[in-house]
This record gives sequence, structure tokens and C-alpha cells, in this order.
Amino acid sequence: MKAIILTNNPMILNKYSDFYLVEYIEESLMTVLTKARDKIHEGHLLLSHPLSGSVKPNETIYKSVIISQEKGTLDMNSLMIIESSIETARKFIGMKEAPLWNKKILEDFQEIDYTLIASAIESMKQFK
Repeated sequence: MKAIILTNNPMILNKYSDFYLVEYIEESLMTVLTKARDKIHEGHLLLSHPLSGSVKPNETIYKSVIISQEKGTLDMNSLMIIESSIETARKFIGMKEAPLWNKKILEDFQEIDYTLIASAIESMKQFK
């Protein structure tokens, strides 16, 4: 299945732009989730869980989400998952925003996000 990766993680852009359509969003984690929701409303399917992993939305600034490149009718399951993820992210960020991390910690968070997306991509390949 052809996929689009929506991300604000520069590591994802650097490692996957030769293989996938990567839409790099130079904004917040919430903007990535909102953009994913907008794409789902256009008929794209959600292919990775927006809140995968154990890093809470108020601990990191990086987020990547995989959606289908093809569009169909609105998929209610994808919509429910993204809406729930946005609500959860707002709740966590409202409790406490992500700190201003130093460069090394930011690189670590990029690596975590990259690992989660790499795992999702491998899972997708198995189900082709």
C-alpha cells in the first residue's frame, strides 16, 4: 500500500523521503495530528496509531503519522482514532507542555519517533 508520512521530525524526512511521500510539517505535534485528521476527512486511511509508544504528547515535540496515499470514502474507524488521539494530546499538553529540551534530548525523541514509524512500516510490509 502506498503511504504518506505526516511528520514534524527531521529524521523521518531525511530517512524516508526517498521511499515514501513525506509531508514535512514545521509546526507542533498538534498540527501534525490535526493535519492527519484533515486528510482522513478527505478519505485517507490511518495506517499507524497517532499515539503509539510510551512517550506522552506533553513530553516530546515530535510526531509522525502514516496515512494511505489513496483516498476513498470517510473511514469512521480512522476518524474515531484520530479524534480520540487529538483529545488525549490536548489533555496531556493542557496539563503540562513539553519542556524546552536540549539538543541531545531532542535527538533522542527524534530517534524514538523514527523507531516507532520504522516498526509501523515493517508491519505494513508484512500485510501487503
